[in-house]
Amino acid sequence: MSGARRREEPPHAQQHAVANGGAAGRASVWGKALRSDSAWHDKDEFLDVIYWFRQIIAVILGIIWGVVPLKGFVGIAVFCLINAGVLYLYFSSFQQIDEEEYGGTWELTKEGFMTSFALFLVVWIIFYTAIHYD
Repeated sequence: MSGARRREEPPHAQQHAVANGGAAGRASVWGKALRSDSAWHDKDEFLDVIYWFRQIIAVILGIIWGVVPLKGFVGIAVFCLINAGVLYLYFSSFQQIDEEEYGGTWELTKEGFMTSFALFLVVWIIFYTAIHYD
């Protein structure tokens, strides 16, 4: 019987629905990420947004730190403050989510932090070395 039902629907309709749902699903996640006070029904989607925003911040700050010849602990400390601060403002003020649903403020603040820190260091070192190395 299930085979008969499948034959009634054209096969291209099923493929078209899957393809559109996949693209629409991805677009809606980034749409929700850029809209204030969005409803996040899937917690993993929001954590993914936090993770990828951190990576974007790491690349941008790594390029800036490399071009402006920042060195040492000051550069690392300022990166940590900006990275944590921007994301904290994003999820607490812009998205206005309940942090306790995600394990508290600390869990959201450290989500993807070490990976973004490693990426920041790599980008910072590459740009600094390429521009300022004698």
